[in-house]
This record gives sequence, C-alpha cells and structure tokens, in this order.
Amino acid sequence: MKYKLIFFTIILWVFAHNIFAQQKPNIIVFLVDDMGWQDTSLPFWSQATPLNKHFHTPNMERLAKEGMKFTNAYAAPICSPSRVSMISGMNVAHHKVTNWTAPEYNVSTDNADDQFLPAPWNYSGMSPVPGIAHTIYATPFPQLLKDAGYFTIHVGKAHWASAGTPGANPYNMGFMVNIAGHAAGHPQSYYGQEFYGNKPGKNTPQAVPDLEEYYGSDTFLTEALTREAIKSIAAPIKNHQPFYLNMAHYAVHVPLQADARFYQKYIDAGVDVQEAKYASMIEGMDKSLGDIMDYLKAKKVDKHTIIIFMSDNGGLSLTPPRGGQPFTQNAPLKSGKGSVNEGGIREPMIVKWPGITKPATTANQYIIIEDFFPTILEMAGVKNYKTVQKIDGQSFVPILKNAAYINDQRFLFWHLPNKWIANDGPGINYKSAIRQGDWKLIYNMRDGSKQLYDLKNDISENEDLSKKYLAKVQMLSLALSNQLRNWDSPMPIDKKSNKRVPLPDGH
Repeated sequence: MKYKLIFFTIILWVFAHNIFAQQKPNIIVFLVDDMGWQDTSLPFWSQATPLNKHFHTPNMERLAKEGMKFTNAYAAPICSPSRVSMISGMNVAHHKVTNWTAPEYNVSTDNADDQFLPAPWNYSGMSPVPGIAHTIYATPFPQLLKDAGYFTIHVGKAHWASAGTPGANPYNMGFMVNIAGHAAGHPQSYYGQEFYGNKPGKNTPQAVPDLEEYYGSDTFLTEALTREAIKSIAAPIKNHQPFYLNMAHYAVHVPLQADARFYQKYIDAGVDVQEAKYASMIEGMDKSLGDIMDYLKAKKVDKHTIIIFMSDNGGLSLTPPRGGQPFTQNAPLKSGKGSVNEGGIREPMIVKWPGITKPATTANQYIIIEDFFPTILEMAGVKNYKTVQKIDGQSFVPILKNAAYINDQRFLFWHLPNKWIANDGPGINYKSAIRQGDWKLIYNMRDGSKQLYDLKNDISENEDLSKKYLAKVQMLSLALSNQLRNWDSPMPIDKKSNKRVPLPDGH
C-alpha cells in the first residue's frame, strides 16, 4: 500500500508538472537583420506607399491579421547595439555597446576620424560573466527563461560579442541549442553551393557554421535555418515543454544575393537587378515566417505560441560600395541604417499573443527594443528574477492588452558616439537623440547643433523646429544630458582640446 501511494504521488506530480508547463506559452522572436520599415507589402504607416508595392510579404500580412501591428517600434541604428539591448534590457547609452562588434578578438570597429578620437565604448560586446575587457556584464534573459523551465533555442545570427569572449557563444547566453550563431554579423554567403562561406581556403570569420548537411545543395541560407529551427522545436512540442526560439535570420543583410525561388518573378516584372535580389531575400524571409506558423498550426500549438516579429535596425540606404543607387529606400522616413533619423531606427514590428492581443489591431504607442527583456519574461510568467544589471526597458504587455494604450511622457534614447561608416552621410555618425511624445530632438556631436521635429506632423523630419520652440529644445536637451550623464555614456574625444565632447546641455 505504501509503495502504491508513492507511485501514485509521483504520477500525480508528473501530471501536475506537465499541466503547469503547458500553461507557459511558447515564445518566438522572429528577428530580421537590416529590414527597413518599408521593406514589406504590409504598411506600417497610416497609408500604403509605392514602396510597399515593391515587396511581397503575405505572411507578415497574415501575422498582422492574427495579432497587433506596431507603428512606432524602435531599435538602435546598428545591429550589435540592438541585439545587446534586447538580450540585456539595457539602453544602448547604458550598456555602451554603441557600434557593431567585430568577429575578431579585441578589435574596435570605429573608423578613423579627422576631428575625434574614439569614444571609450564596449567594443567587445556583452558578457554573461564579469571581468571581460571592453564588455558590459549583464544577465541575458534566455538564461532566466532556461532557469524557469523553458527549452531555449537560438537559430541564426547572434552578434552579441566578439570572438574570444564568452558572449560570442549562445550556449553561454542561456541557450540550450545553438544553430549557426557566432561572433559574425553577416554571412559570407547565402548559397549552399558555396557552403555558406565554408569552402576550404576561401572561408573568413563570416562563414556560417553548423549547416554541413546543406553543403553543395541549392538551399538558400534562409531556408536552411528555417528547416533547422523547425527541427529544434519538434522535441519540446512533443514533450509538452515550453520553448523560447530566437529565430534570428541573417537575411536581409548584405551580401546581396538572389534567392532563386523568388528572384525571376521580380526580373520579369521589370524590377532593377539589385532591387530584385533584395526583394527575393525579403520574400524568402517571409516564407520562413509562414513555414514556422504552418508548423505550429499542424502541431496544434499555434494557439499556445507567442510570435514577435522585429527588425534590428533600419534598411541600408547608403550608396553601395561599387556605386549606383541604393537597393533599399525608407521614404517617407529620412536616412537609414546607422542614422538616428527615423529611417535608421523605426522598425516593422508585429506581435501575436493568442487570447491576449486582439486580431488585426494597431498600436501607436512608441516602444524600444530593450522593452523585449521585461516583456518576454512577463509573458513567460517569470517573476522576481534577479539580474546584475539595471533594466531600462518597460514591459509592453499593457499595450498588447489594450491597443489604445498611450504614455506620451516616456523618454526614449539613442546614442551613437562612433564613426560607424567612413563618410558622413545624412544623419550618420556622432549623433544622439531623444523622443518624448511626438517630439524628437537630435544632437550633433560634431558642431553641437540640434534639430527638433514634430513626428506626428512631420514623419520625414524635414522641418527643423528648434528655433521656434526654444523651451522644448532646452527641456529635451537637459533630459538627454542628464540620462547620458547618469549612465556615464561614452563620448568621443576632441583631438584639438583632448577633452570629451560636451553633452547637449553644454557640460
């Protein structure tokens, strides 16, 4: 009798444990690289534009019909800063990974500049362990999910830290499975015929690891990663274990290479060759989203799975290295990747949370990528967690429950005290910015100038209102300065004075 009681107690515990586990939702972050706000057939503005007609993204449209679209979602202007903000919950100016991290060890990616010496930023990225030079020590949220019973999976681009540091390895960041994630920020090649850059004698640090079974095939990198992601979630679904999937595509980052499954139809439609390549990469990414959604539905877990779609920065709108016209455009937004203007930081974002988000809704409240950290943990029911860092992000669960939610008093901050690219394109290099409500202030470190924009009436940032609203400029300048000062944010050094560049308030 005693052993029967013990046996039934164990069975009851296992049953209760499985029921509890099933109550935790699966969570997928579908993160795209370098995808602009306009690089989709799904409009994120109040109206569709001609650019939206360039692309075919039916699965983004499908996801938006089933969930909530965000029109004011923001990231950092460059990839590593955004990815570190997402996984740490810290603002860029706080974690100080303000530029992209090199795949090599202990190398700063800042370009040389005639006016400034480099700012003292964390060019080796984020570290989950202390004492690593030039890194921010922080607790990654996947580790907290893992500790709470989640099966954690990373697929695709990581790029949180440089090679030779713990943060470059997704296993050290709380992931139980890693497929193709390492220190590099872009693939050497998207082509299976080229071994994704791993051919002997031709490989570089950008060669994508872990996909040997596709070598020599015509499988585009986006498709290979999708197949591996689907394989990786099969076991936790079968075992009724909640999973977190960080589906981080290398697409649509350069190199610009045609996805043959979609390329020809754009050429046949008379689209420019470069734009056709890019559009084919976009459509391949969208197919990946649809394939994952179809798999979830086939396994009957779609109603128990949250999907968050996001890009890590704006579309690359600079002139290509070999000349010619840019293959991406962000209009009506100004500029693109690398800029604190809207084209560099405003992103396409969609969230589907069955039973919580009302289908086919739109949220206009602004949010920023460090908000993912507390939001995902709240979605997972993880409470009273401890981190070594102070979290700057704010949960957007209240918005998901009520699309009309508005908080126009919150400040958002961006900080790029770096020479990201060799030339100074519009809005590129040595800028900081702050947004509160519809007002946005941009600070130019080169000359101390400031621009003020009313985003509600001027989404293109064409009309500088700084001379008309002096009090607003002063208030935002002080708020931005106080925050940068509080975080001890890195600033470049003026070569002539050998002093740090002043903050927006002049100090």
